[in-house]
Amino acid sequence: MESSLIIYNTLSRTKEDFQPLNPPFVGMYVCGPTVYGDPHLGHARPAITFDLVFRYLQHLGYKVRYVRNITDVGHLENDEDEGEDKIAQKARVEQLEPMEVAQYYSDRYFLFMEALNVKRPSIEPRASGHIPEQIEMILKIIDAGYAYVVNGSVYFDVIKYNEKYNYGKLSGRILEDLLSNTRELEKQAEKRNPVDFALWKKAQPEHIMRWAAPWSEGFPGWHLECSAMGNKYLGKHFDIHGGGMDLMFPHHESEIAQSRIANSSDSVKYWMHNNMITINGQKMGKSLGNFITLEEFFTGKHPGLSQAYSPMTIRFFILQAHYRSTLDFSNEALQAAEKGFKKLLSGIETLRKILPSYPSDTPSNFNIRQLMDNCYQAMNDDFNSPMVIANLFEGVRIINSVWDKKETISLPDLELLKNMFGIFIFDILGLKEESPEDQNDVVKGLMGLILTIRKDVREKKDFSTSDQIRDALQNLKISVKDTKEGPVWTID
Repeated sequence: MESSLIIYNTLSRTKEDFQPLNPPFVGMYVCGPTVYGDPHLGHARPAITFDLVFRYLQHLGYKVRYVRNITDVGHLENDEDEGEDKIAQKARVEQLEPMEVAQYYSDRYFLFMEALNVKRPSIEPRASGHIPEQIEMILKIIDAGYAYVVNGSVYFDVIKYNEKYNYGKLSGRILEDLLSNTRELEKQAEKRNPVDFALWKKAQPEHIMRWAAPWSEGFPGWHLECSAMGNKYLGKHFDIHGGGMDLMFPHHESEIAQSRIANSSDSVKYWMHNNMITINGQKMGKSLGNFITLEEFFTGKHPGLSQAYSPMTIRFFILQAHYRSTLDFSNEALQAAEKGFKKLLSGIETLRKILPSYPSDTPSNFNIRQLMDNCYQAMNDDFNSPMVIANLFEGVRIINSVWDKKETISLPDLELLKNMFGIFIFDILGLKEESPEDQNDVVKGLMGLILTIRKDVREKKDFSTSDQIRDALQNLKISVKDTKEGPVWTID
């Protein structure tokens, strides 16, 4: 753990030495998915980014408690305080219970994260399972005088907060600008100010998801869940809070405000944000309708894709860019990543066949120790994965040169080179060797999940949904035949 790791702290806008609050323990909270649709490439980036952080901190010897939440309630349309809950809306359209929707898409998320070799966090709490903790936090904020109740809903008083603290210190927003640029919506009339945000919303009669609280039967605000669950599992003060840059405002800004009041101090030491994945310069996202799901990448079934891409090609593509830089999707970029990843794997295969140069006391023509140090220096510089990859490619050049008898390598250097590749490619970058069987396992897992859902809806006599699943599979050239032993599927 004696390392010179530095992390870019969004809060200070500078790189800072990483000094955990309670070494060797590290607490890390990362905002997870809202589970109302299949994960897309934009979801893969924060998952892989903070998997890299998780892996490297563990490699350095830290005991990391990594918490990544599942949002299954409270995230309303357009990320605002009005409208329908995103999961409840999906449930209404598909005629399911909201928790059926949340469970189905949670399972899908876990399946695709496993395909990307993303390690499961230490704890993966759900917002709906922590309503008491959220109510308790609201009571503290009300008692402190920074929240008010209107018609059964509770709102955080941003104006009052900003008189003593700085609402906008994370994102760089200025409250006066926010006020002048915020439209006064009719539905927001019960707020004292349009910049105030909901801590608790009274449920309308048609709202499905609701819980009893002192103010009304309703549901928590979107921002509150992360503060409550971070406190529960990591304490009032913890080391790292991460997420996508698009969450910086208003989500993380509001987290800072409500945690500051409830805990009488700031909760997070280091704020980390990964940048966006873009398509033609525009953020990829469900709200914009320009996303490509991971399943579509793995199968190639999308008009914007020229071919299928393996999970490790996607992972390598994401790691080739620094997590704080934008990453623009194109088939050409993915094909280049595929080629680069294959080159890396080919180097590993050749490395396994290399013998030390003869005679045994022949010195190496290069400094493997320096190459390995370069990889550590890159990781210590705010998790600079593209620089690590550049040094690994230099290692591949050395491997090929030794294999072609153009250069020599000693036994100690050969063992060090093997160790370096194992540590950085597999342990830290989280890449793995793929075979057609690996991809077949992903397809088999997906089909098993789909056919289980089809079986469930048929047992409920929901033949319309069952037929929709069958027709969708037929469009993908997949035939399903029901037999006495169960459904059997084949690719036409």
